[in-house]
Amino acid sequence: MHRILITDGMEKSAVEDLRKAGFEVVEQFYEPEALGAELNNFDALVVRSATKVRKPIIDKALESGRLKLVIRGGVGVDNIDVAYAEEKGIKVTNTPNASSASVAELALAHMFAVTRFIGDSNITMREGKWEKKKYEGIELSGKTLGLIGFGRIAKELAKRAHVLGMKVLYTNRSGKAEGYDEYEYCGLQDLLKRSDFVSLHIPLDKSKGAVIGKEELAMMKDRAYIINCARGGVVCEEALLEALNSGKLAGAGIDVFAEEPTKNMELVNHPKVSVTPHIGASTIEAQTRIGEEIVSIIKNFLK
Repeated sequence: MHRILITDGMEKSAVEDLRKAGFEVVEQFYEPEALGAELNNFDALVVRSATKVRKPIIDKALESGRLKLVIRGGVGVDNIDVAYAEEKGIKVTNTPNASSASVAELALAHMFAVTRFIGDSNITMREGKWEKKKYEGIELSGKTLGLIGFGRIAKELAKRAHVLGMKVLYTNRSGKAEGYDEYEYCGLQDLLKRSDFVSLHIPLDKSKGAVIGKEELAMMKDRAYIINCARGGVVCEEALLEALNSGKLAGAGIDVFAEEPTKNMELVNHPKVSVTPHIGASTIEAQTRIGEEIVSIIKNFLK
């Protein structure tokens, strides 16, 4: 019987589907020092973002040669040493389609939150204050949204922003996308200079570091907004704080941090920032789709 280890949780209905299909499923989180040895007893590993599958763990798992599949329930695979795993004969895959709409909607929610002071007004009203004149925001309609990266999530956000009356620009490492003529393709510098909102939808390349740092923030419009629901580290948190404190940026929406859980409380508590604890894919619909996609991958691969 094939054995599946799920370390970071998965939709219960998907777990039951795996068991009904004849797989033995173990739901258990292991610390890094114990995970590698445990993987010698499993054919497949399912992780989210909490479990890190690095070279030493992969090396330890190779002792029995049993592990053949690692699935990341979600989009980003930066918590897995993918190239090394596949070099050693372990297939690595993710669920890129399942959570796109959920992450796009969270990015949009942050845009509304920072422009209409939703977080602050919630807090002050619960403190018994009525600060109606303090919270004069702006409309999204008529503003320009710049998307850095144009994958599935960015396309979902573009679709929603377009309906709201926003002009959408995008930059993409693979160039102009076919079939999206309602949006404008441009270079990164042009996008930064023209956008009222900049939203990132790219993976983190640790060898290159932040894509948005002090120089890039300086290029942006005065009083623009930045949204990061992609990966912590693609925006330099130090430079972002400086831009917020100086008044260069009007606000930021952040779901991901360089270190998670973050210790950057100056950023978390900043009055111009809307924050969430990496919950982009945390919807009932997304988790159901992720579970279904994982079940399909395992069945196709192991059977």
